[in-house]
Amino acid sequence: MISINDFAVIDMFCGVGGLTHGFVKAGFNVVAGYDIDKSCKYAFEENNKGAKYITKNIKEVTGEELNSFFASKKKILVGCAPCQPFSLYSNKNKISKKIDDENTEGKWALLYSFARLIQETDAQIVSMENVPQLAKFNEGKILSDFISVLESMDYSVDWSVVNAQDYGVPQRRKRLILLASKLGEISLLPPTHNITNYITVRQAIGNLPKIEDGVPDKNDSLHFARKLGDLNKRRIQATREGGFWREWPEELKLACHKKEGGASFRSVYGRMSWDDVAPTMTTYCIGLGNGRFGHPEQDRAISMREAALFQSFPINYNFQNPEKPLSTATVARHIGNAVPVKLGEIIAESIKKHLEEYGSK
Repeated sequence: MISINDFAVIDMFCGVGGLTHGFVKAGFNVVAGYDIDKSCKYAFEENNKGAKYITKNIKEVTGEELNSFFASKKKILVGCAPCQPFSLYSNKNKISKKIDDENTEGKWALLYSFARLIQETDAQIVSMENVPQLAKFNEGKILSDFISVLESMDYSVDWSVVNAQDYGVPQRRKRLILLASKLGEISLLPPTHNITNYITVRQAIGNLPKIEDGVPDKNDSLHFARKLGDLNKRRIQATREGGFWREWPEELKLACHKKEGGASFRSVYGRMSWDDVAPTMTTYCIGLGNGRFGHPEQDRAISMREAALFQSFPINYNFQNPEKPLSTATVARHIGNAVPVKLGEIIAESIKKHLEEYGSK
């Protein structure tokens, strides 16, 4: 009989532990997380007891090293390779339109390095999470290469593009999720939520104490919103719940918005709606001018804690080492880059179901 207790999990590109924490909540033993950003170490280890954080470039990691963490356990290798090469921003700015031999030495190499480690560890189960654009970029070559490696090793592979709001995350966030197993066919659990029961902004943050911009909550330093300048204060005051800059009087609009192409700008300087899900959290999600990141009714952008809740981190998830506090921008980047915890838990529960089905045969 096989069970999750027979397995250990290693999280590559782990950041502050969104995916890891989802696995922990599902009952898995996460033994290690790897990431190149040393500033994530405190949050990862503080909130995921027993999991060791290793600051290291994945290109320098070997399968032998990972196997030492797996020890005698069966292996689950998961990860979310940084998605900058595949992002909408990168595409629109023509950072890289195609993959070639030169690009594999840069960030293109990260997914290939992940594939290499899968080969070297021969893990029984693999999960990869990334942006949807990966499936289309360069006619799907990068994703196809990754899948080809897995299929050559006799993995059963399944992937799909999902919206995190369909799995209880209070946020629109489309992601590509791939699962692969050597035990048999595997797939992601079906959606748990729909338009009748999406987790709304109100449900996610409505019970938090009111705060002023620039003034942290006395009981939670992460519940802090950046101080607004006078002009931006007037702008948020002129914005209704669910509204954005197009409704302002002319004197409040930015020069770029008044130009002929300004109407095509995305909904920046907008307020969220209480009874809708939040927009996609980004690394700039606490900046009023970076999206629809205004609080539904308070005259400020969302706080770091609110952003974390939209990413489905528990309210008590500790991002700050009190002895070495990080900048607001760094914490926001950590939060925006994370895999939503609830989505990580869904991935973990999908693997758990797969193991139960396999173990009962």
